[in-house]
Amino acid sequence: MLKYIIKRLLIAVPVLIGITIIDFFLMSLAGNPLQMLQGARVSQEAVEIKRIALGLNKPVYIQYFVWLKQLLHGNLGVSMKNYQPVADMIKTYIGPTLLLMGTSLIVSMIIAIPAGIYSAVRQYSPGDYTVVTLSFLGTSVPGFFLALLLIYVFTIKLGILPSSGMSTLGTKTGFLDVAKHMVMPVIVLASSMAGNNIRYIRSSMLEILDKEYLRTAKAKGIGNFKVINKHGLRNALLPVITVFGMEIPILFGGAIIIEQVFSWPGLGLMTMSAIINRDYPVIMGVCLISALVVLAANLLTDILYAIADPTIQYK
Repeated sequence: MLKYIIKRLLIAVPVLIGITIIDFFLMSLAGNPLQMLQGARVSQEAVEIKRIALGLNKPVYIQYFVWLKQLLHGNLGVSMKNYQPVADMIKTYIGPTLLLMGTSLIVSMIIAIPAGIYSAVRQYSPGDYTVVTLSFLGTSVPGFFLALLLIYVFTIKLGILPSSGMSTLGTKTGFLDVAKHMVMPVIVLASSMAGNNIRYIRSSMLEILDKEYLRTAKAKGIGNFKVINKHGLRNALLPVITVFGMEIPILFGGAIIIEQVFSWPGLGLMTMSAIINRDYPVIMGVCLISALVVLAANLLTDILYAIADPTIQYK
């Protein structure tokens, strides 16, 4: 397993470099970021001096190699807007994003696994139809629409949940206060993932329940609970692990939109601000983090596969 992980990491390096090349050249097509500074109060000469100082007068490929050289030295550059190191900005904002993503992922699995098993075991029952309908509803409803609906109900009408931020202004930040602010963003992110996972778990469980070895286990009188949860679920989770690995990058991207709606102080808020201001160093930093998340998710998927199924051997 260790050799396989090292091999995957070595393969990931050129892939990561390729991703940064594509991101950098696509970003350059958006235009000069200093165009945002031009106006009556800023002379063309001042803009030109700034352009030379930032190296924007050089060809795009030279700019990329300068950025890559800085990256190899652990430097992600400096923000063009607030002149802060991009690495420090990411360190500040990534914590709330990981907290929101991790909580949403755990909540979605807590909902999806029991619901998927229940739906498969009670196939074609009213409970099965209810679970399947709710899963399709969770998948189909756009996240931003559900977010606005929750804000209208729980903040505007009922006034029981805050609609923005990570903590209440003017008060000491505590666990309960943060948890209260997380309720609605977590519901939005977890509902979509749970809807997808319920259908995959249900489908996998239905396929496993028809296997010969499960019928033999039932005939031996092991008990329905052990047959389903010990023998059936472990094999049924293999296809779900693939979906799990694919959902982490999707969750990372979805969190950007949801953070914007709920003013959650994470990478999403920072990314949108950087895009609006054409803050290229910050955008490249976020793209790099996103690429690392995708590659790490793929590696984690392979590791979970081996844990769930000991017969799988990586060389």
